[in-house]
Amino acid sequence: MKTISLALLLLCWIAWWYPFLFRAPHFQKRPSITVPWPTRAGLLLEISAFAVSFVFHLPVLQPAGVVRTVLGIAIGISAVVMAWQAVAHLGKQFRLHAGLYDDHALVRTGPYAIVRHPIYSSLLAMLTANCLLLTRWPWALLAVAIFIAGTEIRVRSEEKLLRSRFPEEFARYRRQVPAYLPFVR
Repeated sequence: MKTISLALLLLCWIAWWYPFLFRAPHFQKRPSITVPWPTRAGLLLEISAFAVSFVFHLPVLQPAGVVRTVLGIAIGISAVVMAWQAVAHLGKQFRLHAGLYDDHALVRTGPYAIVRHPIYSSLLAMLTANCLLLTRWPWALLAVAIFIAGTEIRVRSEEKLLRSRFPEEFARYRRQVPAYLPFVR
């Protein structure tokens, strides 16, 4: 059971990364404003959260259990679907660092109608899948806390830029749609 669940988790990770590596536009040559440092700081914390989830794993011979396994795989699959949809709907607005292109549009379709930052939602879901399948509970909680700290840095940086470009439209969007946790405002 453990081998199958780890194989499924690996497949989820491969499928999750695919749209970012092969479908998202890279190296766009459009004028833009970029704020790289908050993005990098937040990303470092998010990566640290994943490191915690991998390093403080369950004992090798101890399976995660049926409930944790089924839940982890289901969450991993939902993360993949959300990541694919987010990249598709974001289209040419995709960027690694917080920033705005001169012709930037505020995307509110697809998963962006559910949460303002579905890529972070999908990444949190992948962390949750990791933690359910691999990580001891106390460390899983620490990993999630570190991840949320990093994501909050990134969200605040991106939203500051969006507020500056789309003051009224973004304010309405922010009131109507939660940041990255559905149903949590």
